Amino acid sequence: MVKGKSNIFGKKESKTQHENQEQAAHEELAGTESMTNETEKMAEQEDVETAEATAQETAEASAEPNIEEQLLAQIKDLQDKHIRLMAEFDNFRKRSMKERSELIKSAGEDILVNILPVIDDFERGLAAMENSQDVEAVKQGVVLIYNKFKDFMAQRGIKEIEALKQDFNVDVHEALTKIPAPEEDLKGKVVDVIQKGYYLNDKVVRYAKVVVGE
Repeated sequence: MVKGKSNIFGKKESKTQHENQEQAAHEELAGTESMTNETEKMAEQEDVETAEATAQETAEASAEPNIEEQLLAQIKDLQDKHIRLMAEFDNFRKRSMKERSELIKSAGEDILVNILPVIDDFERGLAAMENSQDVEAVKQGVVLIYNKFKDFMAQRGIKEIEALKQDFNVDVHEALTKIPAPEEDLKGKVVDVIQKGYYLNDKVVRYAKVVVGE
């Protein structure tokens, strides 16, 4: 009897052990399936992130040429403006040089044109000297021409520098030599004028060359 019970308990224990093994197998299978599902989800998440990153890179790559094209267009525009400015400046420089050259050439035109009548008077005076026997008349004619020329020069701002018997002034006089003063009050003064000096609108254009008494 005891032996029969032992067989029964042995069968029950064997069955229970088998059931436990099956349950463990099921649990292991379930765990494996769960890990597989988790792995698949992670893989899907990685695929999504990879797709998003690829899309962003593609968008950035497609945007970069647009920015590059804009920069190239701006550079080209600036180059065009620079070329136009250089061309305009070159034209201005050439025009200024031409105007300056013309101004230099024609600067004395007004003076020369107004001197021509004086030259005409000199030629008429020289012609009159050929046949005239009246020296006084010739002299008066020359004086008239001289005074006419002086008036013309005065109208253009030319004025004679006073020198004779004036105190010697290095700003307007150039001493060529010194001699004993003929009079006491002429010491340090101009006693003779070798060449007259002139102002042009209060600016010395030629110093008076003088002899100074000492």
